[in-house]
Amino acid sequence: MATDSSNISQRIMKAMGLFGGVQAVGVICSIVRTKLVALWMGDVGMGLFGLFNQALEMINTGTNLSIRQSSVRDVSQAVQLNDDKLIARIITVVRRWSLWLGLAGALLTMAFAPLLSEVTFGDSAHIWGFVALSAAVLLMAVTNGEYAVFQGLAKLRRLARVTMFGTLSGLAISIPLFYFFRLDSVVPSIVAYAASAAFFALVLKNKEYPPARISNKETAAVGKDFVKLGVYMTIGNFVTMLAAYVFNAWLNLHAGTGEVGLYQAGYTLVNKYVGLVLAALGMEYYPRLARVAHSKMRLRAFVSQEINISMMVMMPIVAIFILLRTQVVDLLYTEDFRVIVTFISLGMAGTVLRTVSWCIAFVILAKGAGKVYLLTETLSAITGLALNIVCYMQWGLTGLGVSYVLWYGVYTVIVSVVYCKHFGLTLTRGCLLSLVGTLTTSAAMVVLMEQGWWIAAAVLTLVIACVAVLAVRHMWKRR
Repeated sequence: MATDSSNISQRIMKAMGLFGGVQAVGVICSIVRTKLVALWMGDVGMGLFGLFNQALEMINTGTNLSIRQSSVRDVSQAVQLNDDKLIARIITVVRRWSLWLGLAGALLTMAFAPLLSEVTFGDSAHIWGFVALSAAVLLMAVTNGEYAVFQGLAKLRRLARVTMFGTLSGLAISIPLFYFFRLDSVVPSIVAYAASAAFFALVLKNKEYPPARISNKETAAVGKDFVKLGVYMTIGNFVTMLAAYVFNAWLNLHAGTGEVGLYQAGYTLVNKYVGLVLAALGMEYYPRLARVAHSKMRLRAFVSQEINISMMVMMPIVAIFILLRTQVVDLLYTEDFRVIVTFISLGMAGTVLRTVSWCIAFVILAKGAGKVYLLTETLSAITGLALNIVCYMQWGLTGLGVSYVLWYGVYTVIVSVVYCKHFGLTLTRGCLLSLVGTLTTSAAMVVLMEQGWWIAAAVLTLVIACVAVLAVRHMWKRR
């Protein structure tokens, strides 16, 4: 049992390192692209990129039905049964549904191109831009289907290579487009990124299982479960996006656009960059959970183990970030943004709770409980919106850091109730101790930095880093 646990821990760390590197390459490419757009196209080019990409994200969210996430469960469970015919059948269904949804999204984009141009830009000058964007909608849907197959089959190295090759080639194609065509290159470069990702996903797709002979009617019937789960996930994501939009609109009305900018800067630092770590962990974790979704004992063991390892990873990240918070803000923004340092410090402490709730919430998806997922996400969105408004009115930007901690504290309680009461699962004692230890050290780091005791904070960070390194070495040596 100890050997199995050690092997799984090593797989988790390898997957995190693998996809952490992929995420880092993606961030670097994004920074390079943004820099070149700003240099060669100015603020108008930045605005066009932002608007077209937001429209593309909205269309994909609405038409792709989260098939990238929902279908991983079905592929993983087919692999667990070790039935080659069933695996080939499920893979064929996932690919067909991805193509169908992509075609539907592309047709809708073309049909609503005049409306999208009018709503987005206030004129009809960009209709053909949205028509061209329909190609990206189709390509991204096909790519997402292949990514789901890779992840469900646990072909993580190949998925990492495909993702990295697509990102790098997309940037390589975009650079000459930016230089020679300037503003006219915005939409073509977006399509080029999507085409590059689709090209490598299709060329390097898994060919171990040949396409199954299955009718379109059977395809619809077999795929209805993950599509249904995807619909619930899509609605849940929309509710979360709506709550964020409502708060930004409220903050803009009550405090001005500048305050919204400060909030977005802090939220990006806290939420999105830590999200890269969670995304890397989830690549291996989600399909592993889905494969054992019917075993309470194995679910309990896997969730507890994931929380233990996540705490080991997050503890030094949170400590280092809080210690270097001012330098991080100065590096990524300017000194004018230093007013958010307390906000992001509290937020980083809150990411510990976010990580725990993230580990537990995956059980809901692994179980295919779409209605439960929608309920928990809706409660989370409402709670976050209410806490943001109340805490901002009480303490300003610092209050938004308090809100972040409370929000994920409440969300952790919500998903824990579902985990314990609805699914009848528990966490191990060691997992709970790991959580308490990480929360305590994170809170101590915030207090030390707020009091100006940076030497003590630096010593504590060093101790945390050493403990994490020793824990990783011990885990790696276990057989």
